[in-house]
Amino acid sequence: MAHHLGRAIVSGAIQPGERLTGEVANAEALDVSRSAYREAVQVLAAKGLVESRTKAGTRVLPRSRWNLLDPDILAWAFSGEPDLGFIRDLFELRAIVEPAAARLAATRRTKSDIAAMRAALALMRRHTLATDAGRAADREFHDALLESTHNSALITLSASIGAAVNWTTQFKQRTKALPRDPVPDHARVCDAIVAGDADAAEAAMRALVDLAFDDTRYSMDGLDGR
Repeated sequence: MAHHLGRAIVSGAIQPGERLTGEVANAEALDVSRSAYREAVQVLAAKGLVESRTKAGTRVLPRSRWNLLDPDILAWAFSGEPDLGFIRDLFELRAIVEPAAARLAATRRTKSDIAAMRAALALMRRHTLATDAGRAADREFHDALLESTHNSALITLSASIGAAVNWTTQFKQRTKALPRDPVPDHARVCDAIVAGDADAAEAAMRALVDLAFDDTRYSMDGLDGR
């Protein structure tokens, strides 16, 4: 139920400011219990999508209130045709966070961090990013990189960054194959981190994100401006 309503809100089928149909009517229309419907609304409220008030009912909140980095919201955004500006926003976020994280990782990584990155990279090579297993390994690589910073605030972004990586990678393969193999880009980041070269790690990660964005624009035959 939460996924059904969440997709409708994020896709724009239910617009900000609109009131959801009453609890009884919605529960009956969707063939669920009233308690299940209430729980779904609570899930959406926790993600900033809706707000419930006594007598006023439940209304969809402005997009500025949504927790856009919530993995579920990212999944709902990419279940249909995501807003092109939102895709750009995600890549801009990655360009800000990940190069700086790679720099920290190069100076703080441990043997276990290196092992985790190398293991994920090996799986990416074996399966390729055209498969679910390869994309899962890609996400594990980015998670391991953030873990390697040993910065608790950055590590909390792992789920969001990982989801953004996963969904944008799937999205750009919807209509055509990837124009090139991105695994070597990841290998360059890994090599720089292992070598403890902070400048090279930052530059390699910046190049990786920029190339990933170029791949996405290619897959869409050009990403228009806002």
